[in-house]
Amino acid sequence: MKTVIVIGAQGKMGQAALTGLGKHKVITASRSGEGCDYKVDITSEQSVRQLFEQVGHFDAVVNTVGFCEYANFVEMTEQQWMTTVMSKMMGQINLVRIGQEYIADNGSFTLISGILNVKPIPFAIADATTSGAIDTFVKCVALEMPRGIRVNAINPTVLEEAWEVYGEMMPGFQPVPGALVGKAFERAVDGFLNGEVLFVDA
Repeated sequence: MKTVIVIGAQGKMGQAALTGLGKHKVITASRSGEGCDYKVDITSEQSVRQLFEQVGHFDAVVNTVGFCEYANFVEMTEQQWMTTVMSKMMGQINLVRIGQEYIADNGSFTLISGILNVKPIPFAIADATTSGAIDTFVKCVALEMPRGIRVNAINPTVLEEAWEVYGEMMPGFQPVPGALVGKAFERAVDGFLNGEVLFVDA
């Protein structure tokens, strides 16, 4: 049994991840902290470091969050870009950058990207760009991690459980059940994959 920190555990993607982690000791965290063991803001280095210090020993970090602004490219402001970059990209990079100081030997980080970097839709340029950055980051940083630490990313399409929210903006996409995405998180945490992007698409 591993001790796994799941960030964003209350969200749809977090709930999907949890379906694949049932045999482990799961510690939950979210930005609001509501219904979770801890509160964490991945855009804040101090908050991230505090989370890892409070938890103590852990074997894996699973992140399922990354806030993105959606707008037409020609109308997007620098602030909208930076909000997305600081959450979806730098927030996740900092989880690994700071977390590698605290995680157990042979531990693992599993990040979240998203299908829009390979199947773009209108208004999602910032999401697509930062998802592509995370896919590239895990492939490269895996070559540099110390102590046998692994880093992977899950790149899912839209969840069936979230189709009511996102379906209108994603015509022609086939949603997948959260349990299928949960299997990808399970492979990342329990397997030996390293530097891999696990696509979950219909």
